[in-house]
Amino acid sequence: MFASAEFWKVFRNTFAYLIIGTPISLFLSFIIAYFLDRIRFGHTFLRALYFLPFITTASAMGWVWRWFYQPAPTGVINSVLGAVGMGQLDFLRSTTWALPSIMVTAIWAGLGFQIIIFMAGLRSIPQTYYEAAKIDGVGDFAILRKITLPLLKPTTIFLVVFSSIGFLRIFDQVYNMTTNDPGGPLGSTKPLVLMIYQTAFNSYQMGAAAAQTVVLFTILLIISLLQLWILRTR
Repeated sequence: MFASAEFWKVFRNTFAYLIIGTPISLFLSFIIAYFLDRIRFGHTFLRALYFLPFITTASAMGWVWRWFYQPAPTGVINSVLGAVGMGQLDFLRSTTWALPSIMVTAIWAGLGFQIIIFMAGLRSIPQTYYEAAKIDGVGDFAILRKITLPLLKPTTIFLVVFSSIGFLRIFDQVYNMTTNDPGGPLGSTKPLVLMIYQTAFNSYQMGAAAAQTVVLFTILLIISLLQLWILRTR
């Protein structure tokens, strides 16, 4: 397994999903939750709207985004790019754009859950802290940096670990959006979970699939424990 060039390519893809997807998704979800928490009119409707992608069937969501990425005139995104005078992009057929395109879908799919959890964390912070800070003349940015973010630490730890595990186990978006060549083109989007699935149920190499599963479990365990240790010691 370790002598296989394909395994190391899949290994790099898996960590690309983790290293890029996790911080972007957490940053976006916090920003949206922070400003959504300040909205009073239509708050419940907007919160439900953001949560909708998280409860949507992964296969249906993957096929909708696949339709978005199609060449014009079928694909919505390429049609918009053509309308503003820009060239079309082969989102799912390019080794350069395929992985970022799927990553955008995965980030969008998980935002709803993270937003709800961040909002719950924001609502759990006592308002007396904010009132005392405003009486002392503390600005909004200082309140965010010295009160909100430190008190959101338990919520952030949970979401960092949860999101990291989600990106390390990514499968649905890749499989449904590259169904003609799962993990393609040329394996540029294939994560470790998809490789395990293909090894076990397409090639029927159960021993190799079991070895790959042990590697995935070890990565999940190390990443989770490392993140918990780093975040709790700061």
